[in-house]
This record gives sequence, C-alpha cells and structure tokens, in this order.
Amino acid sequence: MSVPLHPRPSKLVCIARNYREHAAEQAAAVPERPMVFFKPPSCLIGPGDPIVLRPPAERVDFEAELGVVIASTASRVPATGAMAHVAGYTIVNDVTARDLQAADGQWARAKGSDTFGPVGPRVVPAAEILDPHDLAIRCWVNGDLMQDGSTADMVHRVPELIEFLSASITLEPGDVIATGTPAGVGAHRSPPVFLRAGDVVRIEIDGIGVLENPVVAGDP
Repeated sequence: MSVPLHPRPSKLVCIARNYREHAAEQAAAVPERPMVFFKPPSCLIGPGDPIVLRPPAERVDFEAELGVVIASTASRVPATGAMAHVAGYTIVNDVTARDLQAADGQWARAKGSDTFGPVGPRVVPAAEILDPHDLAIRCWVNGDLMQDGSTADMVHRVPELIEFLSASITLEPGDVIATGTPAGVGAHRSPPVFLRAGDVVRIEIDGIGVLENPVVAGDP
C-alpha cells in the first residue's frame, strides 16, 4: 500500500549533517540543533526521470536520504505529538553541485537546480514502518556501492525535526522533510566521485523500495 505524493508540495525541507558518520567524514562537528535549508518544488523529479547536468554545475554529487511526508498542518507541534502529522516515508536524492555550493557560500543553486530533487518510488504509510530510525539506506552509482548506512545514525530524529521546524515554519500537507544523508557521498571520497552523463544512481531504503535515476547531459 502507498499514499500519493503531492506533485508540487509547498516545500522540501532538508536537514544538513544529520548523520554522525557523515559529519565525521567531513571532519565537522555534529550539530547541536538541526541545520535547515530548502529545495524548491521546481527541482523535483520522479523515479526513472533523468538528473540533468548543465553548466555551470560540473561537480555534481549524490545524497541518499529518508524523506518524511507530512499528512496534516503542523505548527508549534511538540515532539510527543509529532508523529501524528506524518503521512509516510519515501526516498529523496539530495543531488548537489559541490562547485556551486563552494562558489556561492550557500546552497540554493547547488541543491535547488532543476532535476536535483529525485523523490520516490512511493510513499509508504507511516503505520507500515515500525521504526523510521532503524532502516538500512544504501546508494549505488553504476552498481558500485557508495553509501551503506542506517537511519539509526541520525543525530536529530523525526519527532525532534518536526518540533524544531514547526516552531517557526508551518508544515503543510504534502511537504517533504529530507532527513540527511549517511557517509559515503562523492565529495568526501578519495578520489572524489562526481556524476557524469551515462551514470545511473540507485538508492534503496528498507521497507520503502528503490529510487533509480539516469544521469544525462543537458545544454552544451
């Protein structure tokens, strides 16, 4: 069973550096409170849709993430009541242009470019996921395993994220929270691994399924 994913949610709220091992591979401190940024709805694509590489982005990375889909309006919700506002779970690929991230000093273009928001393949109802903090999450590029983690490594868990976000930002039905990525992203590998035309990115999360997208070249 699955619930529908809103074709154009009001917002895709993302949490940075929310896995301990991912913080470690960056030699960065674990955040004391969630680090928040947004991806615009215009970046969203579905399973099988192409991730399009266009200039000026050249160093484009993959980030496998658990997505939390909001069921009902949440404003100033305490963590104890937060899970009542969760419709279900999906997979998000927080595609990121690392060169734009470095050049801009912030993340709007780097993470919000067109096609940089693959989501799917479905939304699994919350009742079918017994513990969203105990799921294997993996990412392959061309069949090579790049990320192999568990949502148990999350720093800030789903109820805490909803409490933190809804204290300032009203979460609306259909909104998606991308909860961060485990270790193994391309930018922190040695040597770095960035996406190229012809690649295929495959992300799998236990109980949810597989999100797979080809990578293609865009405008010359």
